Amino acid sequence: MNVFVAGASGAIGTPLVRQLVAAGHEVTGMTRRADRAEAITAAGATGVVCDVFDRERLRDVVAAAAPDVVVHELTALPEALDMRRPEIYEATNRVRTEGTRNLVAAARASGAGRLVAQSIAFVYEPVGGWVKDEDDPVMSEAPEPFGGALAALFDLEDQILRADGLEGLVLRYGFFYGPGSAYDRDAHFATEVRRRRFPVVGRGDGTFSFIHTADAASATVAACERGEPGIYNVVDDEPAPMREWVPAYAEALGARRPLRVPRWLARLVAGRPAAAMATTTRGASNAKAKRELGWQPRYPSWRQGFREALA
Repeated sequence: MNVFVAGASGAIGTPLVRQLVAAGHEVTGMTRRADRAEAITAAGATGVVCDVFDRERLRDVVAAAAPDVVVHELTALPEALDMRRPEIYEATNRVRTEGTRNLVAAARASGAGRLVAQSIAFVYEPVGGWVKDEDDPVMSEAPEPFGGALAALFDLEDQILRADGLEGLVLRYGFFYGPGSAYDRDAHFATEVRRRRFPVVGRGDGTFSFIHTADAASATVAACERGEPGIYNVVDDEPAPMREWVPAYAEALGARRPLRVPRWLARLVAGRPAAAMATTTRGASNAKAKRELGWQPRYPSWRQGFREALA
């Protein structure tokens, strides 16, 4: 099978290319940088340099790949995810709206049959139970800048699921950890934890679903190969409240035990969006992905994953 991966040099794209090649697929990986295209080629795929906003070149490179499946792993997030910055999601919002339109058009013109796209699992309405499945309602509003990011994300999902002539699958990934992620041992959140600037907020009820980058990639390989169109939560087996996972994350990093702070102080210091995420985020169930994609994560729990990935 021919697979075109847009965003092939990112945290998910890198292991995804390797896993697709290992599974016997012919892979073309797109990136904006020539040095990363060389790395994609070295991994056994064909690396191409293209910007998703260059519609004519995008159409040409996708057509040249003659893909059966097009995978959308494009984002433009900064390394430091500081939600106090109003512009933090602007570049990624454009990728998820205009960039997705361009990629869908190129996929359709190429004759591809399937389109698989990245979304996020921490979008469910913060009411009721703490673990949600794909049929549960998503957030109708959120404080900025996350509100604008949600609007762009749901626009992406709608474009993928409604793409004429294409089987659209949306993968709602959990919080990434592992190589290339914001939770990697030398990345933004690890640095914040070592500085004791990543506290448990309030009662620590906010529930996070994690996924190792390699497991996110293996689920994406499965979505390329099988599964009905629709939305799938790609997360591990153990959604966890902050009061459990933040101390375990600090321990895996060899950092001091995190502080505990009241919600009002978190809102004052980190801003309303960060405080809301820390106290109201809902986890997600992976039952559908395991059942319908025939997928099993290598790391069924972040507990094991943190110990091994952050050692």
